[in-house]
Amino acid sequence: MASGSPSQASLLLQKQLKDLCKNPVDGFSAGLVDEINLFEWSVTIIGPQDTLYEGGFFNAIMSFPQNYPNSPPTVRFTTEIWHPNVYSDGKVCISILHPPGDDPNGYELASERWSPVHTVESIVLSIISMLSSPNDESPANVEAAKEWREKRDEFKKRVSRCVRRSQEMD
Repeated sequence: MASGSPSQASLLLQKQLKDLCKNPVDGFSAGLVDEINLFEWSVTIIGPQDTLYEGGFFNAIMSFPQNYPNSPPTVRFTTEIWHPNVYSDGKVCISILHPPGDDPNGYELASERWSPVHTVESIVLSIISMLSSPNDESPANVEAAKEWREKRDEFKKRVSRCVRRSQEMD
């Protein structure tokens, strides 16, 4: 590949950005953090209706590797969020963001993990689905998962606080 020519990854990301601008998807907005870097996206997820997260505006950074779509991006919430599948640093833990192939821990089928067919849209829709139905079987945030299972009222209060704070952000 000649130096300076766009990579397959940047061409694909450019196309996905263009598609999302032309055909926005309900529930989220996405764009580049910096116009010259196609590999870092800013995403705002609107808390899904009829969930504890309803009414919230949750910002995240989606960082793509140079070998995208062969490897998954990472997604990290920059807005505080309390959820069993989100690490305390905001990093999202869902199957489709795990490297392709067999799970070394045996929890996930290869078919549940990353595949190059995923797009920004399918990733964000999976995160919205995760907000609607947490998976407390293999949590990223053990404390949140325990609260989700055993102290649902306390869990709801913490999520409500996160939603309120997200609404106060610029």
